[in-house]
Amino acid sequence: MKLAFFGAARQVTGSCYFVEANGLRILVDCGLHQERPYLERNWLPLPVPPEDIDFILLTHAHLDHSGLIPAVVRDGFAGTILTTAATADLLAIALMDAAKIQEEDAAYKKKRHQKEGRSGLPTEVPLYTTEDVQMTMPLVEGAAYDEARELGRGVSVRFRDAGHILGSAMVELSVKGQAFAAEVDPRAKPGTPAAVGVEEGVRTIVFSGDIGQWGSPFVRDPSLFERADYIVMESTYGDRDHEDPGRVDDLLGGIIRDTAGAGGNVVIPTFAIERAQDLMFHLSRLVRAKAIPPVPVYLDSPMAREVTQAFERHDGFLDEEARKLFASEEHPFRFPGLVIVRTPEESKAINTVRVPAVIMAGSGMCTGGRIKHHLAHNITRPESTILFVGYQARETLGRQILEKAAQVRLFGKTFPVKARVAKIDGFSAHADRKALGRWLDGFKTPPRRLFVTHGDADVARKTAERIRQEKGWTVEVPDYLEIWDLD
Repeated sequence: MKLAFFGAARQVTGSCYFVEANGLRILVDCGLHQERPYLERNWLPLPVPPEDIDFILLTHAHLDHSGLIPAVVRDGFAGTILTTAATADLLAIALMDAAKIQEEDAAYKKKRHQKEGRSGLPTEVPLYTTEDVQMTMPLVEGAAYDEARELGRGVSVRFRDAGHILGSAMVELSVKGQAFAAEVDPRAKPGTPAAVGVEEGVRTIVFSGDIGQWGSPFVRDPSLFERADYIVMESTYGDRDHEDPGRVDDLLGGIIRDTAGAGGNVVIPTFAIERAQDLMFHLSRLVRAKAIPPVPVYLDSPMAREVTQAFERHDGFLDEEARKLFASEEHPFRFPGLVIVRTPEESKAINTVRVPAVIMAGSGMCTGGRIKHHLAHNITRPESTILFVGYQARETLGRQILEKAAQVRLFGKTFPVKARVAKIDGFSAHADRKALGRWLDGFKTPPRRLFVTHGDADVARKTAERIRQEKGWTVEVPDYLEIWDLD
């Protein structure tokens, strides 16, 4: 059995893991590299011929986990893409939106390069097209949480709720093999899952995907496991703890009040999946409590609008509290002042409004989409605030602004950064250091190896070292394209 790391190794984006077991070839996730040092990897051929891959097991619909799938399909993958029903719905929305943005950005850059006397650059060609997405979606099949799905040749998969976003999952692969049959875990009691799994000659690999936080709005708490032979775990926030989620309303309300009082706009780069909905949840509470002035709240993201509708279609994936809220008069997606922007013309009109406003727009890392236009109109205004509520990958425009760059480039022009820059960590859908420890505490016996991924290199190393010291486990921080033989 082999495990290879095609992405998210000592970096946050580009999640993609390859497993070869009993002759089956499987990808767990197939995501976009969204950090500038690694963007060229999106155009590299997959290390394994796509036509030789049998399955793609998808943890969730965020593009850093799913965004390369259409390119792999175009290049020859014709197997099955297995994920939860809610993720399948969100995936169609996310990939089509990504393809349209790539087509638009490629056309814009080609036009700009021609004016500058340059042409033929790789960025003038979209990574994939809407037609590629249309070829992809018929390959997607839904799977229920907690049910074992046989993939063939003694390999099965089970999806467990990750508590990260709607439909998100952890992936548990079970592999039967003669080479495993002789071993019995001496620490396991007879008849327990640990003993039975080993006695039957089974190896299990758990891929955490993105682990959520306990007590998040809408989604259930993350699932816990009792045992695994191998664990591949994310570490995005493995070196820090988030702010108390109970303070989010106070922090958000304070920023809106201060900015509105100064006559500016609160511009929030917003991830369309989960973050936009979480923001509306908190904003609806602030509006109904009259804790902020009666300012217009714009949701300027066609994708976020579609995702919001998907939340209502898949309310069975939500926690009980969220379902009750949806059925009440305090529906979080319907509150006074909320304006769902639908057309480009309506989006442009926001920047002609002369009263303070809250503007939520994608993309969440400011790498494309309508947020760039709102930044261009507000980043030079000292009275406005650029508010970040999600992770900003290295060398993205969002990271540059967050790290207080004196100036940034937008649409080929340089803009001085004069707006206030703020961040609220309590919105994160990722587990922090404490929550990652809570998830690992669920394992009753140590794994053979824990692989720490999906974190900046220094964060992954710190996370690994802390686990070694606290638990005494064997922990690795794999490199890009590193391959392991798992016994």
